[in-house]
Amino acid sequence: MSDRKYRHSGYRDDDRDRERQPKPARPAPEPGAPAGARRISQDGPKAINMPGYREVVRCAQCGTVLGADIGSESRCPRCAADLRSCAQCTSFDPGNRLECMQPIPARVTPKNTRNDCAFYVPRTTVERETTAPRQNDARQAFDDLFNF
Repeated sequence: MSDRKYRHSGYRDDDRDRERQPKPARPAPEPGAPAGARRISQDGPKAINMPGYREVVRCAQCGTVLGADIGSESRCPRCAADLRSCAQCTSFDPGNRLECMQPIPARVTPKNTRNDCAFYVPRTTVERETTAPRQNDARQAFDDLFNF
């Protein structure tokens, strides 16, 4: 035993001074379970309820969800902005020299008006579907909930 006031182990202790205690034994893992996995409940694993994802095209001005088919004369139904413009394109990059990632010969200005660029591809974003389909009949929803 050392002559220290407290009995906490520290970096100055030798292995001789410490009393070794055996670690408690872990229960054996279930057969077929992945290594290091713990069982959360006795009923088995829960079903994963992850929301789905979807690709959408949104208006660069107002954010309205648009159809994927954008023609040369297309306009936004909400704000009437031109949809075939540089601001709606996948290659649009304000930090680039000509504000486009494609090899264009000259700058196209203004970026939010209609143009006939050969490199135009509408910008799509991947969003999470967080809303469930809406049911109009409350009674039907109640019956579905309790399986009547």
